[in-house]
Amino acid sequence: MTVIGLDDTDSRERGMCTTYLATLVADAVEAAGGRVRRRLLVRLNPAVKHKTRGNAALALHVEFPAEDALAVAVSELEPLAETDDPRTSPGVVVAPGDPEDVPDAVADFARRGVRDIVDTETATALAEEAGYEHRGWDGGRGRIGALAAIGAWTAFDEWTYEHISYREFDRCGTARDVDWDSVFEAAEAFYPEAWDTVDREEGQAVCVPNAPGPILHGVRGDDPEAVRNLAARIESEPVERAATFLTNQGTDVHLRDGEIGSLRDAAAYRVDGTVASDPETRRGGHVFFELEDGDESIACVAFEPTKRFRDRVRALRVGDDLTVCGEVTEGTLKLEKFAVRSLVRTEEVTPTCPDCGRSMKSAGRNQGYRCRDCGTSTPEKETVRADRELERGWYEVPPCARRHISKPLVRGGFDAPTHPER
Repeated sequence: MTVIGLDDTDSRERGMCTTYLATLVADAVEAAGGRVRRRLLVRLNPAVKHKTRGNAALALHVEFPAEDALAVAVSELEPLAETDDPRTSPGVVVAPGDPEDVPDAVADFARRGVRDIVDTETATALAEEAGYEHRGWDGGRGRIGALAAIGAWTAFDEWTYEHISYREFDRCGTARDVDWDSVFEAAEAFYPEAWDTVDREEGQAVCVPNAPGPILHGVRGDDPEAVRNLAARIESEPVERAATFLTNQGTDVHLRDGEIGSLRDAAAYRVDGTVASDPETRRGGHVFFELEDGDESIACVAFEPTKRFRDRVRALRVGDDLTVCGEVTEGTLKLEKFAVRSLVRTEEVTPTCPDCGRSMKSAGRNQGYRCRDCGTSTPEKETVRADRELERGWYEVPPCARRHISKPLVRGGFDAPTHPER
């Protein structure tokens, strides 16, 4: 057995895709007489600055001589990697042996790659210590992801699937020809085994990317047959090739438990706290509020692209107890989902006159309230039951705004009732 790790061959502007390159490498291995046993698509820390949108690294588990694997990978990578993009820095790492037998240090590196910031020097030193061959181009930063992908199989316990269909390569950069009705019909037929295929409220086919690369559509779910069969029902331009990947998408593996006051930037957390300020909609449509725990507090934000999720955030009130999940950047937690643990159920309102039923008026500072018509008075506001739009349980961003690695509520396993978005 041999594991081939690949990363950072694509470009935000020019397209290309590391999953496509991994598929070509897999085809080349099989053409040379090898066998591909498993394909991994590993999402790394979404807070890393030098990344494409999903920060994906790839690993191929193959029955193929390690001494030949690097040459095959390089021969496929060099003609296609977008090295003209200054942010593209490809890397390949080849590990001989069974993926279950990688050193503990490599598995730990994979876990750090999902939750922390790691550097190229650490990756190359660890690869050499393990006896792995590696190559890098334009700095070879991709060796970080390549090594993390090699360690991922032993580092993580939870896996989902993505079936990716690729368009004919000369069509890259042109508009995708996809029948949208067929996407929505197929999504309905295979939900919830396949999830985040579409966003019904926004009318978006989430599985069809906007980037100029070779992916035609990518279908995610918990069942490999479901994602393949869903993809087969989508009517579109010709599919050049396709592959099914095991992936850590939709698992929340990037989150760690944290406490307000000890959170750091470029990491993602699951945090408990109490709403300390009324939600405020600021310029651009972003919604902010303060979350506190004792004397410590942190700003939380639901950005405009999270769409209707912001209405859930706006419905929060001071005193609500929450668990929030998201990445911390410049001291602000960017919400991916939150759970309402307890709600403020009462509120103080201007009292109503018991005689005429009209709203009383303030009688002056610290003088209570008085009905101007009847003359009745009361020393304080009236406590009534609050009409709340929220219930206890989890709320999430919609599919159109979800990060690849974030766990959708429909997958289950949460510790309270959920309100999944479709």
